Amino acid sequence: MTSTKERQRAAARARLEKEMAQRAAAARKRRQIQASVGAGVALLVVIAGTVLLVTNLGGDEPETTTASPAAGTAACDWIEVPAEMRTPQTKDVGLPPTEVPAIGSETLTFDTNLGPISAKLDLAKVPCTAASFKHLATTGFYDNSKCHRLVTEGLQVLQCGDPSATGEGYRETDGTGGPTYRFAEENLPVDKRPAYPEGVIAMAKTSEPSSTGSQFFIVYGDSELSPDYTVLGTVTAGMDIVKKVGADGHDEAFAESAGGGHPKTEVLIKSLTLTAG
Repeated sequence: MTSTKERQRAAARARLEKEMAQRAAAARKRRQIQASVGAGVALLVVIAGTVLLVTNLGGDEPETTTASPAAGTAACDWIEVPAEMRTPQTKDVGLPPTEVPAIGSETLTFDTNLGPISAKLDLAKVPCTAASFKHLATTGFYDNSKCHRLVTEGLQVLQCGDPSATGEGYRETDGTGGPTYRFAEENLPVDKRPAYPEGVIAMAKTSEPSSTGSQFFIVYGDSELSPDYTVLGTVTAGMDIVKKVGADGHDEAFAESAGGGHPKTEVLIKSLTLTAG
């Protein structure tokens, strides 16, 4: 029989999905208004969502009104995962700011055990995703976390960003960790073929819209995916490291489910930083 806890989770998940649909409609309406009266620069208002491989989320939240952001900024709408829906793999580090820079560029650098991997971010395209990375970086969210998944067939990607993938060896729960908030996708490559070429860093998510969290994947060979994943930026240094990890293969731990496995060559993110320019 279905337990009371399972029924509560199902009801909470249904409420969250309804709320996300309402927020998406409201966000579309705001963007339409901004496009019609703006001075040629569309300001992005994002909505909230769920995380990669985490399906037990839910909860009610009162409808809020987002003020128009100042010039050169974007408004980000974060939603917290209710306490009762969090798992041991959820890491609470608070929320990023709601108004964030949307002009200029930043360099994202992963300091790994194999050497640094850097990428260029365009804040006009990914203001909220960049803000989330900056917030998580300053709280040490990514420190000493392993890249938990490598795919070598069909797709060529190295997936990272789960803070629970840290201990000796790997666990069955790798890939389920994230922060206590979710947000919408940005900079979708709907007009690009392939949508995710070699060198791109993109954000992982579930099959549901507005489900971006902390996890990301580095593409080390042109990969055909539906254009549903935020393109965060492009690798500018360290691509040779990722390709070497890809060439070394994986242990097939996820072959029966998501595909791929833990990389045979361990990739440990010691720290993550963002700098201007």
